[in-house]
Amino acid sequence: MHRVCFTLRVKPDKIDEYKRVHEQVWPEMLEALTRHGWRNYSLFLRHDGLLIGYCETPDFEAAVEGMQREPINAKWQASVGHLFEALPEGAADKSMSPIEEVFHLA
Repeated sequence: MHRVCFTLRVKPDKIDEYKRVHEQVWPEMLEALTRHGWRNYSLFLRHDGLLIGYCETPDFEAAVEGMQREPINAKWQASVGHLFEALPEGAADKSMSPIEEVFHLA
């Protein structure tokens, strides 16, 4: 199992909406994430819009690629895309870039 951390940026004026959306993630989206190996998945949001994501997965690339094949993910990304600052790859799920882990206390 690999621990993965990544960052994105939520538009500061969209923070409240981002939080509301994540209070009720669609059940089909949760099922797809689980099916593709996303475990212990958390999102942390700072007051200025810095979003930090964390998950554990056997293979992050496979987990991301699996979700990109899911129709529900395309719908989710379309519904939340306007909440993010510029996304290099056009969608949040394609713009996640893992951060190197340099220390872990087990």
